[in-house]
Amino acid sequence: MGKFSYESVVKADFEDRALAHLQIAMIAKLRRGEPFNFTWKDDASIGDGRTSVWVHPAANLVFKYYGSRRPALNPAWVDALSYTANQPGGLYLVPEPPAPSPSNGVDHRVALEL
Repeated sequence: MGKFSYESVVKADFEDRALAHLQIAMIAKLRRGEPFNFTWKDDASIGDGRTSVWVHPAANLVFKYYGSRRPALNPAWVDALSYTANQPGGLYLVPEPPAPSPSNGVDHRVALEL
């Protein structure tokens, strides 16, 4: 279970693999200087509500992973998350889509590094 921290005040837990995909989508937006809204569902232990933060290039973001291995990355999931980040409602965690199949003739090898 990883932890996302925003401005050292707001913190949320995400599974390491989901957090890795969120990180890639978020950093891509921030590298382009594009602020966005990020919303997630809170854990039942803190009220089962939702939290939203306005993420901008000057924001202090921390992605803390508790697993020792880098998770396998699915470019289709990064694309799906990036799509939501570009919508008026902003970024939110969507279910992982199936990974692209190499049999469709398209080369989906991407360098997704954390």
